[in-house]
Amino acid sequence: MGGIRDKVAIIGMGCTKFGERWDAGPEDLLVEACYEALGDASLESKDIQAAWLGTYVTAFTGQLLAEALKLDYIPITRVENACATATDAFRNACFGIASGAYDIVMVAGVEKLKDTGWTGLGNNAILPNAGTQPAVPPPAQFALAATRYFHHYGIDPDKGRETLAKIAVKNHHNGSLHPKAHFQKEITIEQALRAPMIAWPLGLYDCCGVSDGAAAAIITTPEIAKNFRDDYILVKGLGLAVGGRQGTLRDDFDFVHFPETLSAAKQAYEDAGITNPRKQISMAEVHDCFTITEMIIMEDLGFSGRGGGPEDVDAGTYTLEGELPVNTDGGLKCFGHPIGASGIRMMYEVYKQLQGKAGPRQVKDATLGLVHNLGGIPGSFSVGVGILGTRD
Repeated sequence: MGGIRDKVAIIGMGCTKFGERWDAGPEDLLVEACYEALGDASLESKDIQAAWLGTYVTAFTGQLLAEALKLDYIPITRVENACATATDAFRNACFGIASGAYDIVMVAGVEKLKDTGWTGLGNNAILPNAGTQPAVPPPAQFALAATRYFHHYGIDPDKGRETLAKIAVKNHHNGSLHPKAHFQKEITIEQALRAPMIAWPLGLYDCCGVSDGAAAAIITTPEIAKNFRDDYILVKGLGLAVGGRQGTLRDDFDFVHFPETLSAAKQAYEDAGITNPRKQISMAEVHDCFTITEMIIMEDLGFSGRGGGPEDVDAGTYTLEGELPVNTDGGLKCFGHPIGASGIRMMYEVYKQLQGKAGPRQVKDATLGLVHNLGGIPGSFSVGVGILGTRD
């Protein structure tokens, strides 16, 4: 089976400022992100042959993108896969290029959540049931994962909460360095630990917020990319894994690892020829919807050993100055999480890092970056993993 390695190149990317975008509708956000991407690639909308739009609740067809950019009857496919929507949309667009069906395509993600008044995911996240089971919102679901993790590895809860606070402090620091991030304020460990409790042991600073925003990419073949720029970025590997609620149905599921991440990462690593991710990957953007999620993901991706996440967090391994910087733009926690846009926003950061254009967040000698996007609940996720790299 052939892989995607070096068959697709990114020649342009764009991203709006994330946050409470009361000043803009979804069409405005798409125009902002897509025209930055088009300008970055030195293209016009008429040059786009097909497009993929990722959105969770903001639109129900690809017509939103067609209307925003006044695209002239080209194929546009709307993709939805919970919080993994954007990486799945990107994956589909890459296949459109790698198959030879198109030369130049666009992939965009957008979400306008603040106008809904929701404090988290909307009604689409509610699975069909008999109406008798209690509501268990995402903070409670991941709080259960945190308490189970502490119990499984014999971690004192107070010490565990302090380790999670260090993840929040790191991501707030990184977000403070990015002008497009939703939250641009540094915090201390003490502030994180004393913040209002959302679902024990997760406090306010352990949880990502609700954001508006959009991001976009222009992709083509490496052969065509050479005509546009020297610093185009190559897709090295892609993986997607979707659970079938196995974890919620099994009484032996441990809830301290996410099998879908293991499977998606294995696919992407094999595609990209990665055998030692901690040493080979320069930086990563992962789905830190909650601080405990980031720590578990570090182990599932092979960056930390099983149960070794807390030690690496405490050692500063994943800070900007550490061995393997993670969420260099602040992650979901601080850059924001407009669901349909998040995965492409992650790629936007990796793209800039690999080009050496990340400013004060720049990782030294970055050549290979990872994107991890996760949607669903512990025990049943959709997970996308992408590996981007510079030219050999």
